Amino acid sequence: MWDFMLSLLVIFEVLVRNCVFRIVVVFVSSVKGIVLAGGSGTRLHPVTQVISKQLLPIYDKPMVYYPLSVLMLADIRHIMIISTPRDIDHFKMLFRDGRDFGLHLEYAVQDQPRGLAESFLIAESFLGGENVCLILGDNIFYGGGFSGVLRETVKDFRGAVIFSHRVKDPQRFGVVEVDDRGQVLSIEEKPKKPKSNDAVTGLYFYDHTVVSKAASMTPSDRGELEITDLNRLYLEEKNLDCIKLPRGMTWLDTGTFDSLVESAIFVKTIQERQGTVVACLEEIALMKDWITSEDLFSSLRGAPKTHYTKYLMNLVGRSSGKTQ
Repeated sequence: MWDFMLSLLVIFEVLVRNCVFRIVVVFVSSVKGIVLAGGSGTRLHPVTQVISKQLLPIYDKPMVYYPLSVLMLADIRHIMIISTPRDIDHFKMLFRDGRDFGLHLEYAVQDQPRGLAESFLIAESFLGGENVCLILGDNIFYGGGFSGVLRETVKDFRGAVIFSHRVKDPQRFGVVEVDDRGQVLSIEEKPKKPKSNDAVTGLYFYDHTVVSKAASMTPSDRGELEITDLNRLYLEEKNLDCIKLPRGMTWLDTGTFDSLVESAIFVKTIQERQGTVVACLEEIALMKDWITSEDLFSSLRGAPKTHYTKYLMNLVGRSSGKTQ
């Protein structure tokens, strides 16, 4: 177990390329990650009768790629994916052990939708007393500077940190009230009379006490361990911080048919205008030196020729050119 927030692992990688020696410095986060990709997806019935919501496509890749990319941008590499008994093997088929993305992935089952906070009890042995970042499998975040915000949060947070985003219909979400000094005053789940327009997103950082807090909770009237109740426990300790995402940030909750279409159009527009791929896991791993261009090239052998795989092959070419 690490007793510090951020470890520095220095790897001396000797590459015989034109007699040049390369030193790779990799920062390894002591925060572990959870992607919660369970639930019954009732708002997407009948599609979710046969497939997990988080495996549905958002334009050119499965929905789960987007939250997983957020954890990777935060330099979190040790991640657990939690899903249903029916769907967990599909995630294993998609990601395997995570090696192709420079990750160490583990998997667990939530057999019934008993609340977001139950994920910490399911992942107790995986967490091993470490801090954790939980992200919901149907959340998309996009915006300049977000990676830096994530990395700073990983290094500096204490207690719990939530992220809010201004919305026009706060009654549909958990709502946080924050004073002028940035202190959290209250947090409510889908209030009829919201105290603010700041919705709580599906991204949360918690310290190592989260497991004991979740274990102490009583299920709500609908039989679930509510994430809002967990956040209130931190609020009672004056240990809950809220980071307001700026207006330039986009946060999408892709839990309805309309939001699926809107999200796909958003991603398509960004990619076509910029010539990049949003939430490209292999590109993030390559950028962070978690994998090499040779690793990426090897993983693409036999892959179908789509615009996604063509983009990856271009990355291989550009990366190989830099190292020659």
